[in-house]
Amino acid sequence: MYESDAGLLAPGRAGSPAETAGGDSAFLQAMLDAEAALTRAQSGCGLAPAAAGRAVTASAEARRFDVRDLALRARESGNPVTPLVADLLALVEPDARPYVHRGATSQDILDTAAMLVAARTLAPVLDDLVRAADAVARLAVAHRNTPMAGRTLTQHAVPTTFGLKAAGWRTLILDARDRLSAVRESLPVQLGGAAGTLAAFNTFAPVDEAETADDFAEDDGRGLAVLQAFANELGLAEPLLPWLSLRTPVADLAGALAFTAGALGKLAADVLILSRTEIGEVTEGRGGGSSTMPQKANPVRATLIAAAARRAPGLAATLYGSLAAGDERPAGAWHAEWEPLRELLRLVGGAARDAAELTEGLRVVPYAMRENLQLTDGLIVSERLAAVFAERIGRKRAKEVLVNAAARARAETTDLADVLTDVLDEEPELSGLDLSELTEPARYTGCAGPLTDRALDRI
Repeated sequence: MYESDAGLLAPGRAGSPAETAGGDSAFLQAMLDAEAALTRAQSGCGLAPAAAGRAVTASAEARRFDVRDLALRARESGNPVTPLVADLLALVEPDARPYVHRGATSQDILDTAAMLVAARTLAPVLDDLVRAADAVARLAVAHRNTPMAGRTLTQHAVPTTFGLKAAGWRTLILDARDRLSAVRESLPVQLGGAAGTLAAFNTFAPVDEAETADDFAEDDGRGLAVLQAFANELGLAEPLLPWLSLRTPVADLAGALAFTAGALGKLAADVLILSRTEIGEVTEGRGGGSSTMPQKANPVRATLIAAAARRAPGLAATLYGSLAAGDERPAGAWHAEWEPLRELLRLVGGAARDAAELTEGLRVVPYAMRENLQLTDGLIVSERLAAVFAERIGRKRAKEVLVNAAARARAETTDLADVLTDVLDEEPELSGLDLSELTEPARYTGCAGPLTDRALDRI
């Protein structure tokens, strides 16, 4: 029998911590953790014997369950929790069976498991983002003043520095880190019962006969107490309301993950452009080979990140679409979330791993940057010349002079400074200007250095 998903077509996530944290076994364990925590929570609230909590916890080990069998049996009820509860009941001691899954609905367990999986997956993702941010910070410091061509709409624009570009990457990575960190801290348990009222818990009698119903508020004491205890058991947030059809937690998670994919995608897009053979301003430290061309060292890490950035918005769109969930528990909208959410977590986890590896091994080629600055024979500093000339001969005349000079430089394939030497002879107001200084790209990087410093001040 073939393994259902070994990651053969998913090299971006293959072997990453996120792949393991979001795999079937991990998801199964998260559901079992939720079931065990629910029984323990009720034990802590006096609604179940302490022994029941211990018994369910002892049986809640994923290795004791057949994942494939659960998946096939899930077709009967439309979700895997129903067959899981049946198998868990068969494993626990008879005295503890009445307290398994008591008061919960399948969605409580699956949603809580999804939040557990998300929390566990995001831990290594955040670590990898910090690694990547630290790596690009080192690049920004080392190349604070390394000039390179700034490109807009695919063309040379004005000079910039590689330090500023790296500082920009770091800013995006830290933006992603902050969003994911905030979402991770807010991930809530789900507990609402059949229709989000927690009603079943208010009907359970305390197991200690000395304890009476008067110890709880008449209407909501037991349900809310169990909800709080449930959250504490799992280390997740306690929600204001059951969110069975109020899908803010999933939407917020989707948004943060999609943003992270896009932020890393910007880094990848720049690396892919700058590492082109004809540009050669950066190279991946360890490029990938080709099946037919022995000379190739392909930017594989950047390629995989770019692929993730293209897929993430579509997955997030499905999760946002599930916000329109009808009734107190939705049909279809909830079910549509499961696979996209897990795939998005694993996709971004793989991209973060690749970003850390990419940035830690990225090689910068300053001499190529310098050579590329000269490709337009001085035209890259036309903006500076326009500003200087305008002060002496007016903006309109300055533009005419530079447009004509640039056209002549291109036609004669000569340096702009050489053409302007003749122009200065024809324009007395421009005499005395130092063209060698004005046309030096490295002297027109503006506030790139101070801006880099400002960005690096961010913790």
